[in-house]
Amino acid sequence: MTTYRSVTEIGEFEAPWSRMVRLQEVEYEGGLRLLRVRIREGRRFTDLELAPETARHLAKTLLDWAGNGV
Repeated sequence: MTTYRSVTEIGEFEAPWSRMVRLQEVEYEGGLRLLRVRIREGRRFTDLELAPETARHLAKTLLDWAGNGV
């Protein structure tokens, strides 16, 4: 059983095709902190939990892509 010490809401926004994206910081017992990206499509949820270095890599990649005028 997974035990969370805390879950902190960071933000939520709508995405194309009626999807909702929610960002949360999840701290597990033992101190591990991860960024949870939860995508809701109707009744279906997809969760992706990222370590800080993975989140930085994703953020850089997204900024690079968005900066290319796409």
